[in-house]
Amino acid sequence: MDRSERFYLIDRLLNEQGVVTRAQFLSALEVSPATFKRDLAYMRERFNAPIEWDDDRGGYVFRRSGRAVGPTYALPGLWFNASEIQALLTMDAMLQDLQPGILGGHVAPLRARLEMLLEEGRVEASEVRKRVRIAPLAARRADDVVFEAVAAATLRRRKLDIDYRARSTGEATRRSVSPQRLVLYRDNWYLDAWCHMRNALRKFAVDAIASARMTEERAKAVDMRTVERELDAGYGVFGGENVQWARLRFTPERARWVAAERWHPAQRGRTEGDGHYVLEVPYSDPRELTMDVLKFGADVEVLAPESLRAHVAAEIRRMAARLGS
Repeated sequence: MDRSERFYLIDRLLNEQGVVTRAQFLSALEVSPATFKRDLAYMRERFNAPIEWDDDRGGYVFRRSGRAVGPTYALPGLWFNASEIQALLTMDAMLQDLQPGILGGHVAPLRARLEMLLEEGRVEASEVRKRVRIAPLAARRADDVVFEAVAAATLRRRKLDIDYRARSTGEATRRSVSPQRLVLYRDNWYLDAWCHMRNALRKFAVDAIASARMTEERAKAVDMRTVERELDAGYGVFGGENVQWARLRFTPERARWVAAERWHPAQRGRTEGDGHYVLEVPYSDPRELTMDVLKFGADVEVLAPESLRAHVAAEIRRMAARLGS
């Protein structure tokens, strides 16, 4: 039991029993008399805990003043044990690596509090950040102010006015959207929203949003099953309801890796007798799937559908022509 857990137990025993002997505390807390004495001193000094010894009743009590327990005494509303604190600080370190500064100002007070609670543990807070690192691959920087506006509108269910530049076309537009959810995909943030200009669901790269302003108008509600059907059914960031299934066959050398990978929530896979691995994934648009297929080079074959085989083959020919030139 760590220190913060002992504080909570001391508080609970006094509230439930009224009078708690020293022997009862030492048995429940499983600490030495010296440690128990330090815990009481800490609670009195840091939390203004009105704990005192009552000679007549032979135990510790909360000093009562009128109907209230000590006027300024209050334990923090959330308590974590050492392992939970380490996990939270680890997640904080992960978030900072995924998107530096995105929540820094808001998380800083919580981080300081967690570090204080961990001070009696066996792990230094600085060690958590030193020993945990995420190396994002091809992560694009999103503007902190834009991200905060997008996140706030998503959680508060408000419409959002955005200036957006689509990278596929270079077109810049001003749109009113109703946010549905934020998605972190391949180290980049995307906003799934109802676009009032297109009158349809769309996925927006947050880093491609030049400016964002949350309005007071309620966002259009879209059933999450509809969002998932239109935006999650296909492979990657390219949504669509016209879903086909790709069947890919990997060599035994690559099978050991691919068999353990999760390409899509609905994927299917099987290992063949000769060690080859066949992976089936749904897709609506071949572009992202083609990029992932090509990174395996000659260790993968597209078995079906024929249209995807043709798309991948055409891309390989263009690559060969460029290399030949």
